[in-house]
Amino acid sequence: MKSSKETRRMEGRGQPEGSPREKARVRTQSRVALPPNLERVNTAAKQAAQTRFTALLHHVNEDALRRAFRRQKRQASAGVDGITVAKYEERLTDNLRELCGRVHTGRYRPQPVRRVYIPKADGGKRPLGVPALEDKIVQSAVAEVLSSVYEVDFLGFSYGFRPGRNPHMALDALHTAIMSQRVNWVLDADIRNFFDSVDHEWLLRMVAHRIADPRILRLIELWLRAGILESGEKQETDRGTPQGAGISPLLANIFLHYILDLWVHQWRRRRARGRVVAVRYADDFVMGFESKVDAQEMLLALKARLASFGLMLHEGKTRLIEFGRFAALSRQRRGERRPETFAFLGFTHYCGRTRDGRFIVKHKTEGKRLTRKLTALRQEAWRLMHESLATQHEWFAAVLRGHYGYYGRPHNYPALNGFYREVRRIWLHCLRRRSQKSRRMGWSEFEALTARFRLPVPRITRTWAQARI
Repeated sequence: MKSSKETRRMEGRGQPEGSPREKARVRTQSRVALPPNLERVNTAAKQAAQTRFTALLHHVNEDALRRAFRRQKRQASAGVDGITVAKYEERLTDNLRELCGRVHTGRYRPQPVRRVYIPKADGGKRPLGVPALEDKIVQSAVAEVLSSVYEVDFLGFSYGFRPGRNPHMALDALHTAIMSQRVNWVLDADIRNFFDSVDHEWLLRMVAHRIADPRILRLIELWLRAGILESGEKQETDRGTPQGAGISPLLANIFLHYILDLWVHQWRRRRARGRVVAVRYADDFVMGFESKVDAQEMLLALKARLASFGLMLHEGKTRLIEFGRFAALSRQRRGERRPETFAFLGFTHYCGRTRDGRFIVKHKTEGKRLTRKLTALRQEAWRLMHESLATQHEWFAAVLRGHYGYYGRPHNYPALNGFYREVRRIWLHCLRRRSQKSRRMGWSEFEALTARFRLPVPRITRTWAQARI
């Protein structure tokens, strides 16, 4: 049985591939305004799905570079050249004019990416690439141009790092799919070290499907081959898109569009016996199946598909579980425990029941994610220990508002309240460490203090929504 019209609508897909109306119906950059010149590029991409764009670099002009500069975070770490946003801004017009000239005359050369390591919750370290500021600017400007083309091509179930889309849209789509479709099995897939494993040759070939401007292709190749500077030594790279590089998310989406999204779309049309739904956010993706046989066959086929492009699934993090409205009853009949859960975009998703006994997908803050966040909060609170009460209050309040803004989804109030209580404990502990006198502060004194410096209380900030596409 093939995917239904409702499933296509829910995931943002139009007619099946091959239909004349397919591209026109795929919602891409709705709600996102483009500069007039890129609107024309976007329109041309919509009108001819096979068009290869031979002249795009002229869109990377001073205005585009200025927009790209404004998108940079002011407090971001400097790359190998040590130039910060504030320093570059002192002569912004001259700097951008000179940079634009180098880009268009072929004199622009990207610098190696500075590699830094950030701590992980398990005590290990995660590598992160920090490009030089000018490289970030040019990458962002080129990504803006390329997005006007590729947003036409990307399928509706891809949500990560796309204009007008965000994690909550992916969560809504997943919730809607499981609630409205015949989903009985869930494949929670994790690609091992994806961003460090992307094959450069394959990636360049995929970009060339749509982009035939040799200057754009040359820039992308230069960025991929710029190398990494670590401990004063340059390391050459032939695989991977360094996380932290401005164009990496788009390149990752292009790569996954060709090796995963289009393939999954064709597989479920041609091979699937029952309903199949998919939601992808960057390299994190979940699939739902009506048929266990489909789910098992997809898992085997997926491993082979990824292997053909030099990728592999993380065996310890990839799971096929029974999940959905009939999972609890089926497992109970077999004498098994309650249905398993899976994690996606910071939430643990589990099978639940409403007050009147109806099935519902619920989610709560993922435990590992919460532990990492609280560990980081304790470290930062220690650094702020001797700051004024007003400064501490402002910081703790901002942390809570940000947490509620993302995790304030229905059914997650208990986890929000637990986080709120833990933040209060962290602040009290921080105050007790300020001096010998403060060590005697009890809960009653702390309550009096927080009556003056009120912390935002837990609240649900998101509502149930159909897949917003």
